[in-house]
Amino acid sequence: MEITERYGRSLKRKNCAPYTIKNYMNRITHFTRWLRIPLFGVTRREIGLYVDRLLRKRCSPKTIACHLQTLHLFFSYIIEEEKIAMDNPVRKVSIRLPKPLPRCLKDKDVERFFAVITDPRDKAMFMLMLRSGLRVEEVAGLTVDAIDYRRRQLFVVRGKGAKDRVVYLSDDALSALGVYLAKRPSKAKKLFLVQKGLHKGTPISVRGIQRRMERYAQKSGVTVSCHALRHTFATQLLNADADLATIQDLLGHAHITTTQRYCRVANLKVERDYHKAMEVVLQRTQKMEGGNDRPHWSSPVRKMCIPLHSPEDKERSFEWQKVKMN
Repeated sequence: MEITERYGRSLKRKNCAPYTIKNYMNRITHFTRWLRIPLFGVTRREIGLYVDRLLRKRCSPKTIACHLQTLHLFFSYIIEEEKIAMDNPVRKVSIRLPKPLPRCLKDKDVERFFAVITDPRDKAMFMLMLRSGLRVEEVAGLTVDAIDYRRRQLFVVRGKGAKDRVVYLSDDALSALGVYLAKRPSKAKKLFLVQKGLHKGTPISVRGIQRRMERYAQKSGVTVSCHALRHTFATQLLNADADLATIQDLLGHAHITTTQRYCRVANLKVERDYHKAMEVVLQRTQKMEGGNDRPHWSSPVRKMCIPLHSPEDKERSFEWQKVKMN
């Protein structure tokens, strides 16, 4: 058994998701096919040359970073598990990543996109991304038993990072699911199935869902992706004054900093807070410019004021102030 096969088996033992294992092994295969020396002789020089090759192929910085991360873990396995004496060649190789803002859809674009979807299955799939914030992999992995109609909940099993979580169903998402299930003849465990061709009745794949998305995006003229619907879900909740920690829990983010990216995208809450605070600032500014009817601490009357303890004191003080002001 080759070392790459043993590494693949080690990933399975670590309970990594099948999609993750597939991606890791594909990247390792691309690297080993390009390599012209034994794995045990790889140094930082070869890794740098491989990065240059990926750049020539016009791979994005994020894609290159994923390749480097995968190779780093692979060589760590070779050193720690295979007991090969070598330095990890990816230890100090890095690439700077851009930090683009999440892209969300405007309400009119959401309406245009769903207007061209007539298939009940497709509408249900994309409605779950928009209203429950599901990832495309999570939609593909849903089972019929995951739906709790009474509580209007969905139980997401083994989401990203092998984490389970509960999400909720809006009225339109629940309605779309009901229409689809009423026409779904199969008793298969998976929720969303292939409807035509040789694979009819089998679970729809991630790529199959993405192809449907591409078709409807072209038909509607809306620039949209599966993840853009998830971004739209998060942005809409934020603009409706939902707590950031609540959005983090619904999206399944491990770190609040990931969720905070949505605060920089069309955040109506920030806009409202800004205008509300600015009204207060402007009111104070206008008062300062227009003057104040109350005497300042620097005025002669204010300086001569003394504590008043009796009605006689108050009356004498009032008479004195009238004389002083005249």
